[in-house]
Amino acid sequence: MSQPFELPSFYMPYPARLNPHLESARTHSKAWARDMRMIEGSGIWDEADFDSHDYALLCAYTHPDASGPDLDLVTDWYVWVFFFDDHFLDIFKRTGDMAGAKAYLDRLPAFMPVEPGEECPEPVNQVEAGLADLWARTVPAMSVDWRRRFKESTWHLLEESLWELSNINEGRVSNPVEYIEMRRKVGGAPWSARLVEYAAHAEVPAAVAASRPMRVLKDTFADGVHLRNDIFSYEREMRSEGELANAVLVLEKFLGCGTQEAADAVNDLLTARLQQFEHTALTEVEPLLAEHALDAKAHADVFAYVKGLQDWQSGGHEWHLRSSRYMNGGGAAAGAWEDTQSATAAGVLAGPSGLGTSAARLVASLVASLPARARSFTFVPFQKVGPLPHPDFGMPYEARLSPHLGAAREHTVEWAHRMGILEGLPGVPGSEIWDEARLRDIDVPLCAAGIHPDATPEELYLASDWLTWGTWADDLYPAVFGRGPGMAAAKACHERLLLCMPLDLAAPPTPLNPLERGLADLWERTAGPMDVADRRTFRDGVVPMLEAWLWELWNQKQNRIPEPVDYIEMRRATFGSPMTMSLCRIGHGNAVPPEVYRSRPIQALENAASDYACLMNDVFSYQKEIEFEGEFHNAVLVVQNFFNCGRAEALGIVSDLMTSRMREFQHVLDVRFPALFEDFGLDDEARAALTRYADELKNWMSGILTWHRDCRRYAEEDLVRHHAPRPAPRQTPRPGVPSGLGMSAVRLAGLRG
Repeated sequence: MSQPFELPSFYMPYPARLNPHLESARTHSKAWARDMRMIEGSGIWDEADFDSHDYALLCAYTHPDASGPDLDLVTDWYVWVFFFDDHFLDIFKRTGDMAGAKAYLDRLPAFMPVEPGEECPEPVNQVEAGLADLWARTVPAMSVDWRRRFKESTWHLLEESLWELSNINEGRVSNPVEYIEMRRKVGGAPWSARLVEYAAHAEVPAAVAASRPMRVLKDTFADGVHLRNDIFSYEREMRSEGELANAVLVLEKFLGCGTQEAADAVNDLLTARLQQFEHTALTEVEPLLAEHALDAKAHADVFAYVKGLQDWQSGGHEWHLRSSRYMNGGGAAAGAWEDTQSATAAGVLAGPSGLGTSAARLVASLVASLPARARSFTFVPFQKVGPLPHPDFGMPYEARLSPHLGAAREHTVEWAHRMGILEGLPGVPGSEIWDEARLRDIDVPLCAAGIHPDATPEELYLASDWLTWGTWADDLYPAVFGRGPGMAAAKACHERLLLCMPLDLAAPPTPLNPLERGLADLWERTAGPMDVADRRTFRDGVVPMLEAWLWELWNQKQNRIPEPVDYIEMRRATFGSPMTMSLCRIGHGNAVPPEVYRSRPIQALENAASDYACLMNDVFSYQKEIEFEGEFHNAVLVVQNFFNCGRAEALGIVSDLMTSRMREFQHVLDVRFPALFEDFGLDDEARAALTRYADELKNWMSGILTWHRDCRRYAEEDLVRHHAPRPAPRQTPRPGVPSGLGMSAVRLAGLRG
């Protein structure tokens, strides 16, 4: 039977190298698998299966510099994880036994104790026995922080098998955004990244482990591994396993295209993610380490980790070309396999000079990727694009407006004047971005009134002020900080804004500008009535928005259009979704346990709602951002750039993605929520709180759509009026803020840090 498509030309800029301890790892891993009863008698593998898959070859390629003992242990981990995958497929996916699968998975965390002295239960199957043995051999060499991260990654890898199983039972193919996010967990590459730390003896310091650069490195590494695997495994999964979790299938269904076109599109996305990895490693990691004043050892560990992830990418690619587990071209793969078998322990493939296999592909790989890479840096600002036609937004929920809208409108105008938002600063060209007429045109209270239709007047005033401050600040950042050559002023401003949100409610520094004054006022009014835990939760929702504005500035200074996955995930933060959703959660009190909010259905519900709103905003703001503001952080433009297509085609893709995210939102409510209630044994109060939260998210989406349609911010005639030159407003002296002759430079320094 022929292959379903021709393998695309893969981007792989790193040569694969082979660990000299390959043969000893092969011998050791087979003996260990036999001891764990994974070969004879398991009903999953026989010896021929085990030999042909050659997991030792995978690990020898992906960890070329590991010592012999470390390679043995890492190989045992991969034997275990592939056995788990095939065992779960055979026992639960083929039978659709969701209850049995959940009971099976619920036992596994007990075999991963983080603290010394914790006891493990007695294993009852090969997966439990293997996990207990591997955990005990691995964790003594690693810190408690690493153990927690590795346990979390391992649990995600195991638990998300339920997501795959539920989709199989429902015959449901996920949408592209959902798939990328869930594949990271179930595919196990974040778990592999933790083993890179182990094999390289290079733990990522706890101080930066959760930072955006380290998260992006892990996520882009994971996406690269999984998208490549999906291309190679499509034939096996579609024809013999009945799988629905495959990126080629997902894009086939979403784009309505043939298998070859879908495979090529997956490969384009794979290339974009690998190049995002490189960009982050080269431009963001060193500044991050310097910002945290980490020592030389921490620098060495982080860069050894980065190198280890690169080795994994190139080695994993070589293994896919050789393993009988995947579609790999037959003759070419067989020839490569013979080359590998004849390699000496020193490994003639141990460097770019090899037999010409991986190294010979490097130049062609780099050349083939140049057009798409260059296209991301060639944006021409202020292009004349004209209005964008609006698709059917498919909003199934009816919007309601607060009866206090009129009062909120007048309150917001008064508050904006009092904070100085409408004044601008002398000596800062472009900072006079709003006046009262524009504020009334934008009509942010209309948005708040739709999002919170049942709010009290005071609650609606506060929500309107938050949205006003956030919308104005989002407009202000590129106008003030986007022109200069560096990021120092923006980062200094960012650090000052963080000081305006003290967890202990201590007095913040005297505000030096409207940004600080507005945020300090909002923080005091919002966080003051909260307890410390809720205050921290809310602050954790605001900070990502502030950080995401810096991300946009950094892209702007490089004139770099982001690739689609990074854009979608950062767009939630730039839009302020985490902040507004955290306010809704806090309003529920303690009725819902925190672990429920961290569960897969709640996160899926929130992300689907956020993406729908963000994409809808991008459709409305296309002309505003590209033609009038010289901006490129817009989903339609991102899709145009990625697919190298016209705006009509890009709009169609964005519209389809909006529709698919709304369908996912509804699917979670209809199917996942009832199961969530049962899985966590939630009482009536918690169920009512979560149902109310879902209703609030419905209001959130419908209210935002109503605002976009009815405000005067996005229509062409409004854009022409808002961007017409106008005289600078007169300054009003404020207590505690320098004023008078010669004081404009002091205020400028306050705004720019």
